[in-house]
Amino acid sequence: QVQLVESGGGLVQAGGSLRLSCAASGRTFSSYAIGWFRQAPGKEREFVAAITWNGGITLYADSVKGRFTISRDNAKITVNLQMNSLKPEDTAVYYCARAWGSEVAGTEARYAYWGQGTQVTVSS
Repeated sequence: QVQLVESGGGLVQAGGSLRLSCAASGRTFSSYAIGWFRQAPGKEREFVAAITWNGGITLYADSVKGRFTISRDNAKITVNLQMNSLKPEDTAVYYCARAWGSEVAGTEARYAYWGQGTQVTVSS
């Protein structure tokens, strides 16, 4: 059973930074791509960023490029999302997810396991 647990969410002012972490259980973590998604109130869940199993390839949504950075530490079985220059529109519940395979992808259907999410609130 694969379990993913997000942490690091909170309340921050616009322009500030937060670092989200996704901790995973299971020995197969290092073989799969990991993604971050978010869902704002009243909106559908959307892709944020993803990283391949070895960290060699990353993928970002246009809305976060240049502000967010995804990274992973397979030894610690964690994936981090560094979020800088936060905007009120970044307010959402952020989810990490493990892909079915090793390639990055921006669609939910490509992800097999999901965490419970962590709330990020950016005040103006």
